[in-house]
Amino acid sequence: MEQIIKLPQVDGSFFTHQLGEPASFELASHPFQSRIAFSAAHVVNNPFADVNPLSTPTIDWETTLQYRHHLWSLGLSVAEAMDTAQRGMGLNWEQAKELINRSVAEARAVGGRIACGAGTDHLAPAPDLTIADIEVAYEEQCSFIEGCGGQIIMMASRALAACAKGPEDYRRVYGNILRQVSSPVILHWLGDMFDPALQGYWGYVDVDRAMDVCLSIITEHATKVDGIKISLLDADKEIEMRRRLPDGVKMYTGDDFNYPELIKGDDQGYSHALLGIFDAIAPAAAAALQALDRGNLDYYNKILEKTVPLSRHIFSKPTFSYKTGIVFMAYLNGHQSHFKMIGGSESARSVIHLTKLFVLADQAGLLQDPPLAIKRMNQYLQLAGMK
Repeated sequence: MEQIIKLPQVDGSFFTHQLGEPASFELASHPFQSRIAFSAAHVVNNPFADVNPLSTPTIDWETTLQYRHHLWSLGLSVAEAMDTAQRGMGLNWEQAKELINRSVAEARAVGGRIACGAGTDHLAPAPDLTIADIEVAYEEQCSFIEGCGGQIIMMASRALAACAKGPEDYRRVYGNILRQVSSPVILHWLGDMFDPALQGYWGYVDVDRAMDVCLSIITEHATKVDGIKISLLDADKEIEMRRRLPDGVKMYTGDDFNYPELIKGDDQGYSHALLGIFDAIAPAAAAALQALDRGNLDYYNKILEKTVPLSRHIFSKPTFSYKTGIVFMAYLNGHQSHFKMIGGSESARSVIHLTKLFVLADQAGLLQDPPLAIKRMNQYLQLAGMK
């Protein structure tokens, strides 16, 4: 049966798009052997809550946790309460605590791996904020996560970026926290394309000088660092840093543009994964990683190469709006019944942007139920006044 939809263009006209068949991914039941793969997971808004959506995040807990079970069922690990979950961009620390507590319990019940974001986002912005205040904030969040039984992902701090006077302040804060944690953590270097408030992180705007500072901290505290996720959208910088990491410290790619080549690696090493795009392409990611385990690079490349145009579009500028595309994919594929986001972030991308996303997802074979995807796309366009 032909699956056809009329879609809008930027000039106000419409074009006809015929959907292909969804990809049939070869999935095994055993965990991945050659790579660790975290999917940063989104949260599902509760559309029935009668609150101010700009100030009061409300979560549909059942559907949110069901999606984490979906990721675990594919062999993926979950990175919880990260920027994909709109952390600091709709999701506050109070809601993040409940999300972490619930998700860690669900992970324990099914034997799924989980790591959770610890930051300083509960600090109220203030001109008199001190480095000591930032340390206390990190301590609170790290202690909460370890108390729940989760692994810590030490997220970059907007507050630290705002008040640090140079690299020594970063060495102090990270050193003090790493000396206190019970188990090795994953550090997170998030570039300013994802969050403009993080410009100059590690004490330098220049990436090479910032990398030197970060590596010096990791080297000094290597026994407390599981790995580092870097999200700079620069494959060469990631490879350079990967080759300079101390033995036993992993690189987790956060590069949603170049992930296939970085995960595949080269004769000097490879990156594990901690990616937002894996939320949107979970079945493809799982099938590709299982192919990599079997040494079938042709199948690995064939699967992931088709997903790259979609990922580059979802993460196009302004990059921090990528969460809208992630949630739209979940809506199109029936993982949630609506396209509403906490903080009203469904409005962060244009109709034309989401139309192109629809086409690219189809071309990658990622619209798992084409009739449902067409129905939901038409409903979205109708609501936008285009049908």
